[in-house]
Amino acid sequence: MAKKNYNYEKRAREIEKQKKKEEKLKKKQAKNNPENPENVENNEEIESIEDKE
Repeated sequence: MAKKNYNYEKRAREIEKQKKKEEKLKKKQAKNNPENPENVENNEEIESIEDKE
């Protein structure tokens, strides 16, 4: 029987937590700055794309 890869599961949970945290931050910033919520989302998308490269 194959062993479970717990490191993979742990990393998947960490990534999921990070995404949720970023979404909460976006909502919080949009709430605090209702004038430009589109700019906040676009800036974070650009940053996340740059991080992946």
